[in-house]
Formats: sequence, structure tokens, C-alpha cells
Amino acid sequence: MLNFTISELVKSDTAEKAGINNTPDINSLDNLLELIFYVLQPLRDKLGKPMIITSGYRNSQVNKLVDGASNSGHLTGRCADIHVNGMTAKELYNFIKKSGVKYRQCILESNSWVHIDYKKDDLKCENLIYDGKSYVLDK
Repeated sequence: MLNFTISELVKSDTAEKAGINNTPDINSLDNLLELIFYVLQPLRDKLGKPMIITSGYRNSQVNKLVDGASNSGHLTGRCADIHVNGMTAKELYNFIKKSGVKYRQCILESNSWVHIDYKKDDLKCENLIYDGKSYVLDK
């Protein structure tokens, strides 16, 4: 059974407030399905507790409103920002690194969430920590 829906990955309070339709195109929808199937659901199964999606797909208008990077994986449905109640972002980040789940990037973005990115032809499992100014490779 899957614990995630496309609707929770495209929901955006920013889009709703601005009256923007944040419906993904077919390619982004495919990417979201792969993200659920290959990353989010396996992590959820290993954790044994719910993960909360704080940001998933963002179209270019929404991405601009939230000051997202111009090359953000959110624009193509490849990534999600997540947290788990009862875990710090660092605990979740460390769990993901050790989980055995394959991903493109896992970024400890803040004390509140982790950014996880999946791209099927680029599963380098790169781990980064954002220190408030730049991204530092975590080996």
C-alpha cells in the first residue's frame, strides 16, 4: 500500500494564495510517481511512521514566489522537502543516508526539513548540508 498521494506532492499554500494552478505536466507527474515509488514509500516503510511533505512539485510561478533555485528539482517533480514528527531534521537526514534507499541528493536544508531528490539515471546518493550560505558536501 502506498502512503503518499500526488495531491499532497502538488499542494502549495503559496499557489493557492496567489490563485496559481500548480498542476504538473505529464513528465513532472511521472517524476512524482517515481519519487513516491522509489524513495518516499521505501523510506516510510523503513521508518514505520508518517513523513510530512512540506514542498513537492512547484511550477515556475510558484517556484519564483518562494525564491526557489532556477534549476530546482521541484520544477520537474523530482524532489520533496520532508520532515517526520518526533525526529529532528538531522536525525531524518542521517536515517536516509543509512537507509539503503537510492537517491540523487539528500540535503539537510535547515533544522526543520530534509530535501530529497530522485533521478533514475543519476543515483549518486550525494549528501549535502546547507549552512545558511552554501551547500557543503557531507562525506
